[in-house]
Amino acid sequence: MYYDQLLKIVEQQTGAGPQAAERAVQATLRTLSERLSKDESRDLLRELPPEAMPWLYTERDPETFGVEEFLRRVAERAGVDAETAGRHARAVFWAMGQAVSPEEFADMAADLPDDFEALVAEAGRGYVEIVPAREFLAGVAERAGLDYAGARRATEAALETLAEHIAPGKVEDLVGQLPVQLHAPLKRGVGTGPGREVALEEFVRRIATREGVSPERAREHARAVFAMLRESIAGEEYADVAGRLPDEYRILLPRP
Repeated sequence: MYYDQLLKIVEQQTGAGPQAAERAVQATLRTLSERLSKDESRDLLRELPPEAMPWLYTERDPETFGVEEFLRRVAERAGVDAETAGRHARAVFWAMGQAVSPEEFADMAADLPDDFEALVAEAGRGYVEIVPAREFLAGVAERAGLDYAGARRATEAALETLAEHIAPGKVEDLVGQLPVQLHAPLKRGVGTGPGREVALEEFVRRIATREGVSPERAREHARAVFAMLRESIAGEEYADVAGRLPDEYRILLPRP
C-alpha cells in the first residue's frame, strides 16, 4: 500500500480532512513506537509504506503504559481531545490492518496489552464477528476456577498444543475466527508437533508442561478452553476441528 492510500483510508474512516488524517497517522505511529518492542517495530516497517519509518522506527526498549496513556499521548501529539484521539487511533489501526499481512497485524496486537483490544480488534477481525479476547479468557477463568493470568496461560498452552495436532489449514480457519491476541499460540504450534495422532495422555502432558501445572489440572483447564472454543467460533468450524481429534479426546470436549 502506498502512503497516500493509507492516509486516504484514515481520512475516510474519521471524516477528517487530509491534514488531520496525516496528524493522526503520525501521532498514532509515534506513540506506537514507544509501546512496541524494537523487533516488532521493525517487522511492521517491512510491510508499511517507507514514509512511516520516521515515526515508527525506534531503538529504545518499549515502555509499559496502557491504552489510556496511549490515547493521551496521541491526543497531545495530534492536538485533539481524548475522544477524537480514540476515533483517529482506531482508524489508523484499521488502515494498518489493510496495509500489512494478517500474520503481522496479529503479531503486533499480541505485543500490546489486552486493554488495546478496543483499538485493534475491529481492524483484525475482517468481516467475521469475533468474541473479544478478554471475554474468551474470562470464560475460561470462570469455568476452570482461574484468575485472568492463569486463564491466559491455560488458553495459550491448550491452543498451541491443539495446533500441533490438526492440519495447518484448520489452524488458519481458527485464526480467522478468534481474536488477534490468541493467534500467536496457534501459529507457534503449526508444524511443530509429531505429525501423527498422539494418545490423550500425551496431549494433556504437553499442555501441562507448557502451562506449568499437573496433568490433572491441565485436563480441567483444557475442558474450559474447548468449551469457550465451542461458544466462540462457528458451529460447523468447531465440529470440523473436534471431528478431527481421536475419539478418546471426547472427554475434553463440551457436550452439545
